[in-house]
Amino acid sequence: MTGFPRYAIYFAAGADNVLSRFGAELLGYDAYTSDELSFPQGTLHAVPDWRDITADPRKYGFHGTLKAPMALVSGNTEAELKAACATFAAKARPMPVIQPVVDAISGFIAVIPAEPVDALLQLAADCVRDFDSFRPALTAEERARRKPEKLSARQREYLDRWGYPYVMEEFRFHMTLTGRLDAERRGPILEMLRARFATLKLDALAIDRIALFKQDDAKARFRIIGEWPLAPAS
Repeated sequence: MTGFPRYAIYFAAGADNVLSRFGAELLGYDAYTSDELSFPQGTLHAVPDWRDITADPRKYGFHGTLKAPMALVSGNTEAELKAACATFAAKARPMPVIQPVVDAISGFIAVIPAEPVDALLQLAADCVRDFDSFRPALTAEERARRKPEKLSARQREYLDRWGYPYVMEEFRFHMTLTGRLDAERRGPILEMLRARFATLKLDALAIDRIALFKQDDAKARFRIIGEWPLAPAS
């Protein structure tokens, strides 16, 4: 198995949503259109190496992970995965709503919930379980790349069971804006991003859809190939 194309089930806020525009412009890439974007005015003046420190999240597009990237197990097709996304989205469920804030998480900067939201944790867990039949078994090489020796026992268990260590109780919703930053650099960049984010006046964000992202090969960026609104519980 080549491992490509790869697919991921992410949250993206919608092509015209102010949060989507905010994230896409800061990353210099729009996963909805696959277009290169200019960074916001003043960004390169404030942070001359901004292109470098956003290189990793730019590859994935601005998103919140629900089901981590995976190839398709032999016998499954992209059309079947799209159909499964539609079925998943049509199931009525409590609609997660978060208070989005910009903060540091594990050394990088992201849009995260100000407080944990149970409905969001449940949505992510449901995605992990419901789409797992599309995921091929983790290879020894893929497992080694996750550096299991640095994971907790529970994270290693989840890596072996679900192919990704940061699921279920280990899940932390985040929409990444930078790569990992040294502590001395993190503060000024966090301050700049918080100031930009404040102009959006976004006090609440409904996690109201799932999007299917696709990466054609190892050099390609992820792009959105489908989006489905979630059915709210009545």
